[in-house]
Amino acid sequence: MGLRSRHESSGIPEVDLVPMMDVLMTVLTFFVIISMELSGVQIFGVSLPQAVSGVDEEVLEKAEPLVIGLRDDGQTVYEDEAVTIPALAPIIQEYFAENPEGFVLLKADRTLPYADVAKLLADLRSIGGKKVSLAVE
Repeated sequence: MGLRSRHESSGIPEVDLVPMMDVLMTVLTFFVIISMELSGVQIFGVSLPQAVSGVDEEVLEKAEPLVIGLRDDGQTVYEDEAVTIPALAPIIQEYFAENPEGFVLLKADRTLPYADVAKLLADLRSIGGKKVSLAVE
């Protein structure tokens, strides 16, 4: 007979703060993101490269590129034959002597680590290939 609920005996109403805090956090997050976008702050500190349309068509018409390959086993290939970098040097120098507007196109296997590709690009540039491009799909 003296069983009464707690709400009836208490004269103070209870307020549930969890939904109100959810709304406030959502509004706060919205304003933080908008303010970062308006101020131009880079969130991750990464500047992305701009997309380009590729090699200029006029350059392709002037001279055929010298195509060098890099197979998945790390072997450098020229005209379907394995070559070394020292053997490739006179070929590249002769190509640029005949075609000053030409460029070297490197076709590397996609499974290779980028370090191997970057090393070959650096080697080709050091030989004398000032215009060396990496072929992509």
